[in-house]
Amino acid sequence: MPPMSNPPSVPTLPPALSGERVEIDSIAGRLSFYVAGPAGGAGASADRTPLLLLHSINASGSAYEVRPLYEHYRQQRPVYAPDLPGFGCSERGDRPYLPRLMTDAVHAMVAEIQRVHGDAPIDVIGVSLSSEYAARAAQEVPERFRSVALVSPTGFNRGAPFNGPPGSHRGIAWLRRFFFNPRWSDGLYRWLTKRGVIRYFLKKTWGSAQIDEGLLDYDVLTTRQPGSKFAPYWFVSAHLFSADITRVYQSLTMPVWMVHGVRGDFIDYRHKSAYAGRPNWIFDVMPTGALPYFERCDEFVALYDAALGKK
Repeated sequence: MPPMSNPPSVPTLPPALSGERVEIDSIAGRLSFYVAGPAGGAGASADRTPLLLLHSINASGSAYEVRPLYEHYRQQRPVYAPDLPGFGCSERGDRPYLPRLMTDAVHAMVAEIQRVHGDAPIDVIGVSLSSEYAARAAQEVPERFRSVALVSPTGFNRGAPFNGPPGSHRGIAWLRRFFFNPRWSDGLYRWLTKRGVIRYFLKKTWGSAQIDEGLLDYDVLTTRQPGSKFAPYWFVSAHLFSADITRVYQSLTMPVWMVHGVRGDFIDYRHKSAYAGRPNWIFDVMPTGALPYFERCDEFVALYDAALGKK
């Protein structure tokens, strides 16, 4: 009888960011986040407004997607960057992944930040689909948020406005069942997360072949972790998109900064004109792809700081 072969080893997921990685138990499950500040400690700069950074949602999402912003702002203020549920080092279990879960994760992060720094409101930056969760959390407890920044946000494209029932999502049940069909579920995910396929989608995000190679490397590693298919399959079957996001955005009363690029697949923001007359909204456009701070970080942070009145 031939000896049994060992299963292929799973590469260890290294830290996505510098600073300290912390894990907490929350209503959204086990959450992992990175924290840093000017003096290197979470509580050393409690007199400065903390900044919460939320990565986008895709087949290979992680806190690495906010790396340039994290590394910049950690020199100035406390900065927190979680791996959202189903991604990175956070819990990746087989469970429903819906806007409520992601919003609860944002609430859990804000509660943890305020436990350390006090009850003063924080700033949050959401990237792409996570903009919806940042906005919903700010709608639900506005006193906890000084400002909301939306980077290449969803919900402003040709399908808008999205005025579905409160708390509803745009999930397609038959599509979810297709992706989770045990006959091909694992094999399809392995194909979707091949290095060449990930590179292809990053090029569509950048609108250019000049992607960030470090992000590509980390994307490949994070998609090899146990349970990595669950959240992405709920994402690609649209369950993580909010059907009521227009009314959520419209309800925001704190300062809102929206910025997007002009290259790649994420350039349809025709519905942002509906917010142009709102005094608390500020808009900027950058000559980049959908992750402008990877390409022009200095320009991005200058625009953001100006929008917050930090000239």
